[in-house]
Amino acid sequence: MYRQGDILIVPMPEAAVPGGLRPQPRDARGRLVLAHGEATGHCHAIPGPGTLSRGFLHLPEGGRLVHEEHDAISLPKGWYRVVRQREYVPGSHRVVAD
Repeated sequence: MYRQGDILIVPMPEAAVPGGLRPQPRDARGRLVLAHGEATGHCHAIPGPGTLSRGFLHLPEGGRLVHEEHDAISLPKGWYRVVRQREYVPGSHRVVAD
């Protein structure tokens, strides 16, 4: 597993990936954006080759997860589940803000 701020990246076997995924578009800078930062406007992103769809990330050549306020993380080629971390607040849960 890999963690960068409020994003958790979990490797998974290709057989566990659901079919019919449609790739999300890249941002204006050509990156796959995994999550936008609410406080700063920065984002967790993959600048290189790959696809992202409904929380599933495919990196056929491996890649780097980058963010302006965190060290980059090198990811080996493969499939991943992207999980946005949540935190408990009395009476409910909320998405962690980065």
